Amino acid sequence: MLLDSNLIIYAANPAYPHLKNLVAEQTSRVATITFLEVLGFHKFAPGEKSKLEQIFSLLPLLPLTRDIVDAAVQLRQQRKMSLGDAIIAGTALVHRFTVGNS
Repeated sequence: MLLDSNLIIYAANPAYPHLKNLVAEQTSRVATITFLEVLGFHKFAPGEKSKLEQIFSLLPLLPLTRDIVDAAVQLRQQRKMSLGDAIIAGTALVHRFTVGNS
């Protein structure tokens, strides 16, 4: 399963303990854009960034490749979607993953 940005953010929140199990699954992966979206946030609460970094340390990071970019371009040509969502969807298509989000 390819984990979306919001799922990673919620997994760092103690109010959602069940999401930690999902993150810990050996089949879970994360797209490069998700890493950038989450850790690129500019207003972290104290300790929040380190929790997110711990979560990312458990997950294999799928690099952005030409095949993923090509899939994202096709998706954006077919429907209105953000660049980040297109890259995440393109990553899922290329690697044949479903996208897990909340």
